[in-house]
Amino acid sequence: MNETQGLIAGLLMAFALIVYTFWPENVFASQREKTRLDYLLERKEQLYENLRDLSFEYRAGKYPEEDFVAQRAQLENETAQLLAEIDHLQQA
Repeated sequence: MNETQGLIAGLLMAFALIVYTFWPENVFASQREKTRLDYLLERKEQLYENLRDLSFEYRAGKYPEEDFVAQRAQLENETAQLLAEIDHLQQA
């Protein structure tokens, strides 16, 4: 292979890599639209994780008891409201 053929092969390979990397895909068409219930279920998981993290950090001594109680009450209230809305949507 001479120098010209090597240059052409390299340019073709570079062009192929650029096209492969930046080729637009229809990923939006394949995704389904999230419903309110989907959003609420994701938020429920986040709240449960936040409650677990809060308890862990309290046991590790990072939170004073009064801050822990206030934060936990807030998260529990938000979770209760969220669960009520989830239940209402699943009933409908």
